[in-house]
Amino acid sequence: MKTIHLHAAAPEKPAVGAPCNGCGVCCALLPCPLSRFLLGHRHGACPALTWEGARYVCGLVVAPRGLARLLPHRLVLRWIGVGVGCDCDAEVADDVL
Repeated sequence: MKTIHLHAAAPEKPAVGAPCNGCGVCCALLPCPLSRFLLGHRHGACPALTWEGARYVCGLVVAPRGLARLLPHRLVLRWIGVGVGCDCDAEVADDVL
């Protein structure tokens, strides 16, 4: 079992296939293809995972810098799985503090 730490106000992880709600679980577990390509990040929480208001967002999408600004926006969205729905099958325990 792997423990990840998220903001206390983060929404609960949706069921697999449900629309993304910004819970941050997937990005806290593993970097996406975009993070691997642009940041060279291979393990653990993505450094671009950003808390914004009441949910997590991808910092490479909301505030692109460097190479991220040069990539077609639709490609960036595809690489982070926008529109696919939740694809994270991790189990989340409520009792871990």
